[in-house]
Amino acid sequence: MDAAQPFGVETLGEALAGPVRRPVNFSRDAVGSIHDDATAHKLGFRGGTVAGNIHFEQFPPLLEAAFGSEWPRTGGLSLYFLNATTDGEPVRAFVGSPQEIAPGLRRAEAWMLDAEDRRVCEGTASVGEPDPQSALRQRLAAARPATDLRMLAGSAVGDAVKDVPARLDGKTAALRLRGITEPMAAYADASVHGQVVAAPAIAIDALRAVEGPLFRTDGPFVGMFGAIELQFLDGPVFVDHDYLADGRVLALGESPKTEVVWFESTLKDAADGRPVAQLLMMSRLLKASSSLWS
Repeated sequence: MDAAQPFGVETLGEALAGPVRRPVNFSRDAVGSIHDDATAHKLGFRGGTVAGNIHFEQFPPLLEAAFGSEWPRTGGLSLYFLNATTDGEPVRAFVGSPQEIAPGLRRAEAWMLDAEDRRVCEGTASVGEPDPQSALRQRLAAARPATDLRMLAGSAVGDAVKDVPARLDGKTAALRLRGITEPMAAYADASVHGQVVAAPAIAIDALRAVEGPLFRTDGPFVGMFGAIELQFLDGPVFVDHDYLADGRVLALGESPKTEVVWFESTLKDAADGRPVAQLLMMSRLLKASSSLWS
């Protein structure tokens, strides 16, 4: 781990710990979503949930402290979400000691705890070559195929889209920074990397541009993030920059309460086709929110 640590990062045993933060539920006004208190209560949640990509934003200071300045260019963070949090609840991010897994690849554990020491999410972080055994790659490999899909009946493994425009508006990104838990300099200062860097939640939104054309669903329904892996291939991702995204459905599954879809998205520079970042995501569609399951 790097000797110089960002303000607020401390060493606890073999791990680095960030400050306790209270993330804002930025989507609380999205009526009918899992982030809306009324909808969340109807579905058995304590309140509107903080989106998983918001939790991603507590990790970059820890990851740069653990892996060094290379993390924004070739780093990865792979998290499975276990316990949803609501607006303003205290949480703390942790990253373990990196280990060399293979030439050109280092990996560490990553997790987040709430005030009761319950795991909000857990997984792995890495730097170097993409990690074929990341936390989510392992979960994907173990995923069981679905036998009864209703909301996702129109989708199929192998469905794919190409060259979906994905541009991140700088003004919108700047508004997001007003409540970000970790306002790193690169998110506002173009001199750090030559252009203004997209915070993780914003970068993930660019990679999610494939969702509309990729999925054929039967709604209405309420969905929520189950797992997210963000992998930089030649990062970072910039705002006010033209990208294209390719997407593919990797797996479809189910549980007693959800239908599940795994998909992958690759973000390419629109000018030269260079792969910049990759997303592996698992989304849960809540059966209780759909008339197809009533």
